[in-house]
Amino acid sequence: MGKINKVAITHIKDYIMITVGLLCYCFGYSAFLLPEKIVTGGVTGLASLLYFGFNWNVAITYYIINAILLAIAFKTVGKQFVIRTVIGATIATLLLGIMVPLFKEPIVAQQPFMNVIIGAVLCGMGLGIVFTHNGSSAGTDIIAAMVTKHSNISFGRTMIYVDMLIISSSYLIFHSLDKIVYGLIFMFICSIAADMVIDSNRQSVQFMIFSKKWKEIANAITKETHRGCTVLHGTGWYTQSETTVLLVMCRNYESMQMFRIIKAIDEDAFVSQAKIKGVYGEGFDHVKVKLQKEEAEEIVQDAMPIESPKETKQE
Repeated sequence: MGKINKVAITHIKDYIMITVGLLCYCFGYSAFLLPEKIVTGGVTGLASLLYFGFNWNVAITYYIINAILLAIAFKTVGKQFVIRTVIGATIATLLLGIMVPLFKEPIVAQQPFMNVIIGAVLCGMGLGIVFTHNGSSAGTDIIAAMVTKHSNISFGRTMIYVDMLIISSSYLIFHSLDKIVYGLIFMFICSIAADMVIDSNRQSVQFMIFSKKWKEIANAITKETHRGCTVLHGTGWYTQSETTVLLVMCRNYESMQMFRIIKAIDEDAFVSQAKIKGVYGEGFDHVKVKLQKEEAEEIVQDAMPIESPKETKQE
């Protein structure tokens, strides 16, 4: 029962953060980009084209396009992807329906480039929060998922192609190369902002500690930070003597505490510190990868020891 409650709480937290991320995205789009008539990538970009070209409601158009894409891709992308996308699209549609009418003019007057940068950062941060909490922004990632399923083109490359096509299509409405340039700038900054949010969430640090007092340091790290230490045995080639190395993984914010522990016990310790993008396992992040039952069984089967071929007896 406790495990079920824990899972439910985790899902609730995820949906709250997904809503926060979509709120950030929709605000950046509605307040900074749409008033400047900047066409972005994704379904919001398609909705923008139809809004500027035919005066269609952005929120309703956004939801309809996503519904059509999901209906086409239902069998390809899987049930969980569809559920997450429907939830994300519904929340985004409601937020766009509220925000778009509120901002008739861009917040920063007569500064299109500044509005593009601010809008791109807000949208990127929003998407980063959504992706970090297992959400889906809907949109062109549905197309990318379908293309990736049936071809050798990568997911990221497909999204870039689709987004660039949507942004370039704005020329048919505005006949302005500036709008295309602004759209491409948005795409570049938005992706960087999203990556920064995603990477900062799982950024960790790796320490390698060379010290004669490695036992004391290992004990202190275990007791004070509740992090495990791995003891490695090696040989110092310069001195030709046996040496012991401690390998420690910790969160980025725990770095200073590690240094305090090391300095308090052995000021002459040799320490190397390296940033690593992610650590997965007990005490860190969980590996969040979709794995079908058939695929898992195939991998387990491949992991079984290979039997040597039996020698055939010659008559």
